[in-house]
Amino acid sequence: MREHEYLQSLHFNCIRLPDGAGVVNMSLPIVLAIGDREKEEIGASPDVALQGPDGAVLAILRRVEIYPHNKEERIARTWGTTAPGLPYVDEAIAQAGNWLIGGDLEVIEPIKYNDGLDHYRLSPQQLRNEFDKRGADAVFAFQLRNPVHNGHALLMNDTRRRLLEMGFKNPILLLHPLGGFTKADDVPLPVRMEQHSKVLEDGVLDPETTIVSIFPSPMHYAGPTEVQWHAKARINAGANFYIVGRDPAGMGHPTEKRDLYNPDHGKKVLSMAPGLEKLNILPFKVAAYDTVAKQMAFFDPSRSKDFLFISGTKMRAFAKSGENPPDGFMCPGGWKVLVDYYNSLQTEEAAVATV
Repeated sequence: MREHEYLQSLHFNCIRLPDGAGVVNMSLPIVLAIGDREKEEIGASPDVALQGPDGAVLAILRRVEIYPHNKEERIARTWGTTAPGLPYVDEAIAQAGNWLIGGDLEVIEPIKYNDGLDHYRLSPQQLRNEFDKRGADAVFAFQLRNPVHNGHALLMNDTRRRLLEMGFKNPILLLHPLGGFTKADDVPLPVRMEQHSKVLEDGVLDPETTIVSIFPSPMHYAGPTEVQWHAKARINAGANFYIVGRDPAGMGHPTEKRDLYNPDHGKKVLSMAPGLEKLNILPFKVAAYDTVAKQMAFFDPSRSKDFLFISGTKMRAFAKSGENPPDGFMCPGGWKVLVDYYNSLQTEEAAVATV
């Protein structure tokens, strides 16, 4: 982004289109930070090559503009706090350069990670083509950064049922797991993708009506600000329905024992955000483990004592300890992937401890 785009994104969560053609939602700035040395090396050059890790030129940034990177302002506007311990801030902003460089991006080669997962990294246009190929008359998207348990599947399958009742003939699910930076205690992307494939293999989700693709964005954990970005990106990919739940993109406060954001503000902001008017927001129904039916079900307040809430933290604790969750919480194939992953971690930790 150039400076005028960056400031609009940071302060208005949207960018004005040229010639008065309206606004597009853009709640997170897309920027590239550089240091003093890089700024000096660029000097008055109008164009800059962008290289991959192996030195290959992937793109050219033309008619560049370099402007100050006020990190405190960026952090405060994005997260609503400058408290220490914000994961993405620590990872990507605190140590970044003091300048931002923007310009007109000319892509030469699409980015390849060569990690065995590139076939999942479909561009927005590729996703739209796939939806057309499958004859979708509605596309509903689900954002996640965790393994899929049967409560998630219940929600997604119920959403498809609701869309069919609304008159759509072929709703397609975009299962769009986040593939960029996540917190250290989140399950890594390769493990999550293997787990998702088992969910499809076991028939928990229908492969004929589901497209799995990696959403390459990093996770900011920026609550109502970030959830707009998650929704806007899915519009670009062809989705017209978006499932949103409690505290989307939220996290615990880094220094206090409370949620950083009001858990209901994410879905409220989505219903009002400029540039997202064409997206139909589908509020999350709360799913929990029904100890009577012995399966994941929508929570019934009239018999709340029958329901067990299994958080992501608790799920990871089960997998780490080798303790099985209640039958019906997750498909066996998907659960085995998680158990194997945590077993491998413990084996590695034990090997390091003996050195």
